[in-house]
Amino acid sequence: MKPKISSECYASEAEYINALERRAGLPAGFSAGSVELSFQPYEINAPKPRVMRLSAIVLDEPTGLFAGSLTQNAFPGAPVTIARRRLEGETLRGVLVNNSIANVCARSGEKDAEELLDAFAARIGGSGREFLCASTGVIGWRLPVPEMKAALPSLKKSLQTATILDVARGIMTTDLFPKVRAAMAGEAKVLAIAKGAGMIEPNMATMLVFILTDADVDRETLRRLHREAVAVSFNRISVDSDQSTSDMAILLSSGKKKVPGEDSFREALLSVYGALAEDVVRNGEGTGHVIRTVVRGAADTRTAEALGKAIINSPLVKTAAFGNDPNVGRIIMAAGDFLGTSKTNVDPGSITVSIGGHLVFEKGSFSLDADKEAQIFNHMKEAQLDPDNNRYPAHDRRIEIELDLGAGEASAAVLGSDLSYGYVRENADYRT
Repeated sequence: MKPKISSECYASEAEYINALERRAGLPAGFSAGSVELSFQPYEINAPKPRVMRLSAIVLDEPTGLFAGSLTQNAFPGAPVTIARRRLEGETLRGVLVNNSIANVCARSGEKDAEELLDAFAARIGGSGREFLCASTGVIGWRLPVPEMKAALPSLKKSLQTATILDVARGIMTTDLFPKVRAAMAGEAKVLAIAKGAGMIEPNMATMLVFILTDADVDRETLRRLHREAVAVSFNRISVDSDQSTSDMAILLSSGKKKVPGEDSFREALLSVYGALAEDVVRNGEGTGHVIRTVVRGAADTRTAEALGKAIINSPLVKTAAFGNDPNVGRIIMAAGDFLGTSKTNVDPGSITVSIGGHLVFEKGSFSLDADKEAQIFNHMKEAQLDPDNNRYPAHDRRIEIELDLGAGEASAAVLGSDLSYGYVRENADYRT
């Protein structure tokens, strides 16, 4: 399976939001809403209250058609621990999401989350055990449970069946624009939103991703296709090589619409997951370039994927990309580091490397000249984004790196971002 990458570009933020509004209609059987509340963190003496968004996605009826992928970080947040139990259950009714606080390793984390789920379920009907929770934001802080419970009546009133866009905005933290993708499988719709801009190199899914569909697909098939689509989309991106404590990708189906067949549903999932994964990288913290590395000719897919990640995660490759510097030696360095450390058996004389379609390495030697340097510089310059004003996808261009190992038939494409001043500022000033 290969993800169907389908990025789009826009002339303005308003044009982008208009496009999201057109694709954000909810599938049959769902409602969604989001509200804002203020709170004072317990852990710091903040000069003024913080703002939190509390959002919900709710099915009209409990469903047994759901799938999930969760972080493998050894210090998971309370929502991940709860989700591991819930995903083994018979039915789910929806998910309650907050930003601002990640609810990770807080002393009362699970108790607080369960208390909120019970209170929310009491408002709309059903049991708290039928709901998932998700939290994103500062790690280590406790949830402001009284303030969040007080906001639940307003959250219930905000639920509507028209659009997911308010929730896509509500789950954002350092994201600069909301992310919504949709595709059709016959009469059934696949709709997905995501948040995530930093602490991103998933090892399961990514950040917070919620995929909603009304496709009538059996549970076993739903889960298999979800796993397969996650593996070739969200698991092949990286912004900063840090796997979050809170990652989850949850797929919920109301089962209200027939699909033409499994292949049609698979194509819809691949299209949505692939495009959403690229949206996340393009809107990464301080992203000035999206970097796409394609590795071919590997002995197996795992090697191809790991080598691609090693290149896009190299700080030297990332900073060269930010500066539009055609320093191709850094790519060879990163590739050689991975191949040597992993003891991957390849012949350097069989490897070729290209940037923007320009061959820069073959038969164990560099193939460089002044004209090629200028062409690669222009390729990188054309792919540049403004990391300080990245509020919508102004274009869909990428720095394109290709390696052929000449050692097999396997291949993989991975997406990453450069390393800019903006990323350092964002994370240096995140809490202070």
